[in-house]
Amino acid sequence: TMMSHRLASAASRLQHCIRPAGTTIRSLSAQSWHGTTILCVRKDDKVCMIGDGQVSMGNMVVKPNAQKIRRIEQGGRNGDDEDKSAIITGFAGSTADAFTLLERLEQKLDEYPGQLTRACVELAKAWRTDKYLRRLEASLLVADSNVSFELTGNGDVLSSQDGVLAVGSGSPFALAAARALIDQPGMDAEQIARKSMDIASDMCVYTNKSFMVEIMDSVAVEEDGDSGDKK
Repeated sequence: TMMSHRLASAASRLQHCIRPAGTTIRSLSAQSWHGTTILCVRKDDKVCMIGDGQVSMGNMVVKPNAQKIRRIEQGGRNGDDEDKSAIITGFAGSTADAFTLLERLEQKLDEYPGQLTRACVELAKAWRTDKYLRRLEASLLVADSNVSFELTGNGDVLSSQDGVLAVGSGSPFALAAARALIDQPGMDAEQIARKSMDIASDMCVYTNKSFMVEIMDSVAVEEDGDSGDKK
C-alpha cells in the first residue's frame, strides 16, 4: 500500500542519516566495546593483571568464572634457559578470536625470544594487514617484567605513562579508579587493581566479582632525563 511504501522510504532515509556512508552494520558493531574488564597495574616492583570471569551472550550470562588471564613462559634471547621469563596476557572480546591472537603472539615470541616489544609490534602489523586476522574482534593486554602494552585491531601498540592499562566495557571505570589510587602510599599494585576492579564491577553490568589475578615482579626501566637536550 501507499502507506507501507512511505514508511519504508522514511526508515531508509533515517537509517542513512544515523549510519555514515560507506559503513556497514558489521563495521559499526566491531567498534563497540567488548563485554568484560581487564586491568593491568604496574607500581614499584610489582605488576598485577586482573580480570573478571563473566561471559555474556547478549543480555544473558552464560558463564561466571571464565579465565581471561593467561601466563606465558618465554625463552631468553639466545635460547638460554637461565634467561627465561614470564608474560601475563589478558583479553576482552570473542573468546575464540582472543585465543587465536594469543597463539599468534606465542609464535611471535618464539620468533623473537625475549623481545616482547618487537613481538607485539609484529603481531599488531599482522593483525592489521592479514585478511583473516582483521576479522578477529578482541583486545589484548600484555605485560612482562619491563613493559606493558595494549594491542588493538587497528594496529596500535599502546603503552601507559602511569603504568595503568585497561580494556573491555568496564575499562573506563577501572582505569579511572586505578589512576586515582596509583599514587596513594601504602597501596601496592595488587591492592590498587582489586579495589579498582571492585568499583568497575559495581558500575558495569558485563563485569562480575569473580576475579582472576596474576602477579609478577617488575623491573624498573631507567629513563634518560636529558633526552630532550642536545649539547
